[in-house]
Amino acid sequence: MRIARFSIDGNVAFGAVEGDKPDELVLDIIKGIPFADFELSGTKVPLSKVRLLPPVLPNKVVAFGRNYAEHARELGNEVPDAPFAFFKPSTSVIGPGDEIRYPSFTEDLHHEAELAVVIGRMCREVPRERVADVIFGYTCANDVTARDVQKREKQWARAKGFDSSCPLGPWVETGLDLETASDLTVQLTVNGEQRQLGRTSEMIHPIEDLIVNITEAMTLLPGDVILTGTPAGVGPLTVGDEVAVTIEGIGTLTNKVVKRG
Repeated sequence: MRIARFSIDGNVAFGAVEGDKPDELVLDIIKGIPFADFELSGTKVPLSKVRLLPPVLPNKVVAFGRNYAEHARELGNEVPDAPFAFFKPSTSVIGPGDEIRYPSFTEDLHHEAELAVVIGRMCREVPRERVADVIFGYTCANDVTARDVQKREKQWARAKGFDSSCPLGPWVETGLDLETASDLTVQLTVNGEQRQLGRTSEMIHPIEDLIVNITEAMTLLPGDVILTGTPAGVGPLTVGDEVAVTIEGIGTLTNKVVKRG
């Protein structure tokens, strides 16, 4: 099931996305919230009539860096022996169609296409064999990065945590099992030109290891998001660019880069 969060007539709701053709998609509005038992209302609205929002509002976004060997090498970094985590604040999250605002403090803004894992229940110290039980679903993400700031400041809070640096969407796909999610095509285009192409099977540390690693240290809450790393091919964005992340079996997340006001 594809679960979207949307706004219509000033109201915010969740809905199940139905249909196959992009111009015929409809939302069946959900009664309640998708992280608990819910029912479909039977009230349907065309996707074209709503504004899609970030599919979840995470308490925290836990991101893992250098989780694809070729990406680590393209930036001159060593491949880490263990998962390498950092955080993006909730204020960095935007949805499909929202604007990535080019910060005034950088001159080298980069795209990073990533598979995002959405957590479905409160959990900590999750054993590897139980990881699938805590996953709600998967969505597309773009870990937008101020590369020059990242290199200059050595730590990544400003470089990866600025407002609009974490596009998520267009919805959460709940129908993928862990085995399938571990071998999906991840690609990114800028103005229609392919920049990144990889597979989640190329991760150094698979999804199970990432969730085991972070839950050893902290509790994850329903709606929290895990970014699993980016394949090679990262590169610059400029004002006016349209950047699209497409992940097999999930969908396409598209955002435009604008000058920060």
